[in-house]
Amino acid sequence: MIPSILQLLEKQLRFIFFQPLTLLPFILFLFFFYKWIQLQTNSRKNLPPSPPKLPILGNIHQLGTHPHRSLRLMSEKYGDLMMIQLGSVPTIVVSSARAAREIMVTHDIIFANRPMSKKGERLLYNYKDLVGAPYGEYWRQLKSICVLHLLSNKRVRSFRSVREEETDALIEKIRRAESSPVNLSEMFIEFTNDTICRVAFGRKYIGTEDGINFSEVMKEFNRVLAEFNVGDFIPWLAWIDRLNGWDAKVDKIAKEFDRFLEKVVKEHQDRLDGCRKNEECDSEEKVKDFVDVLLEVQKDQTPHFPIDRDSIKALILDMFSAGTDTTSTLLEWAMTELLRHPKIMKELQKEVRDITVAEAAVNEEDLERMKYLKAVIKETLRLHLPVPLLIPRQSTKDTNIYGYNIPARTGVIINGWAIHRDPASWDEPEKFNPERFLNSPTDFRGHDLQFIPFGAGRRMCPGISFAMASSQLLLANLMHKFDWTLPRGAEGETLDMSENFGINMHRGTPLFCVAKVRSAAAAN
Repeated sequence: MIPSILQLLEKQLRFIFFQPLTLLPFILFLFFFYKWIQLQTNSRKNLPPSPPKLPILGNIHQLGTHPHRSLRLMSEKYGDLMMIQLGSVPTIVVSSARAAREIMVTHDIIFANRPMSKKGERLLYNYKDLVGAPYGEYWRQLKSICVLHLLSNKRVRSFRSVREEETDALIEKIRRAESSPVNLSEMFIEFTNDTICRVAFGRKYIGTEDGINFSEVMKEFNRVLAEFNVGDFIPWLAWIDRLNGWDAKVDKIAKEFDRFLEKVVKEHQDRLDGCRKNEECDSEEKVKDFVDVLLEVQKDQTPHFPIDRDSIKALILDMFSAGTDTTSTLLEWAMTELLRHPKIMKELQKEVRDITVAEAAVNEEDLERMKYLKAVIKETLRLHLPVPLLIPRQSTKDTNIYGYNIPARTGVIINGWAIHRDPASWDEPEKFNPERFLNSPTDFRGHDLQFIPFGAGRRMCPGISFAMASSQLLLANLMHKFDWTLPRGAEGETLDMSENFGINMHRGTPLFCVAKVRSAAAAN
């Protein structure tokens, strides 16, 4: 459980006050008074309704350890479009499908930008990646590269053997456990990490190579991206990040990751250069990984859009940060809900086992006929949105929504978690009920604003097909090969459902399960 933002800020401010700088309390008081006057002035500008604010902090102290839940509670009082103040950053919070349509459809181009931050600049190569790049020509070109060359349906299908091999490897690892409890949370992270490593780099990176443990650096990378730092919300206190070591930590992670990615790109570049000299290397049988594709795009680039080395490394980072945790989180919560609802698990197992030959593994042709499997995946994404607050946006110019003025450079938080549990859009929204999707046209492709696990509009995630291919295949095989229970005969109702809020919302505790291999007699 991460500490609350208020606790972090309190700790950092306490660090300041105990320094031998006697003028600091007086300086802080002046800023405190100035910010209070500023907030009172802003309240007369016909902005959306807003909860009371503290000077300097604004509403940061009200977010707590689970901002998605805190913001929903506030929206129930102040409306589905409300304004909060995160330090010096004015931010609107969207908590309904109706309000989301205003942001992601009606005024999509105005809200297609991303807010800038110090850690984003350092970790994402000064925003040369797709997720964080400012809206404009560079971003459009990057998205085109991803959609056409990296994440197209054809490219996703080309990695079928990778998905199947990694699925088989995980199934075999569970089989070897021989009915002992297995840590599925850890296994899902390993599965997604290995799959994306092979797709992006052409091979797995296990353990430490050249002094770098890729998995550990990746965990630290995601942890830092989710951390609160003072300077991004209260710029005049940015020097605190230097004093408390936060800046140094971010720089260290950025350098480690860059060293690793530079090594990977150089290996691919050397191999491609060797293949151009030796035509025998050019084999159509070998599926090109992401680095190969990006280096070819760089070689064939047009003069008006030069994709450089940093752009390649930033895009690869996106594939990991956006793909690894989200897929493992989805699988983790899907298994959690199935264990809590044995009747739903049995219904899913029946579908999978009726469609698939008993001795065989589930293949991707089988998945096309598994309607209930798709409904379980959708319901998991609805109830346990991997990125509960989606990725923040920022307005590029003044606009008007619901009659309220939204100034340029206003931050936007879309509370997808609240939208997915809105009684105005869903019957019994807190209930896990896959049947709601069986005869429903509602889908996650960005057209139905009450269901937006991948976002919507221009900044919608382009990796839907890639994420679904891996998660559906693995979940189907887990249902096909094993019968599942909780350790020591525990009932599903007792399962810990606490959340660990970060960029992705994992379970608060690892998911341990017992897998019993499906018997030959039961299979026939």
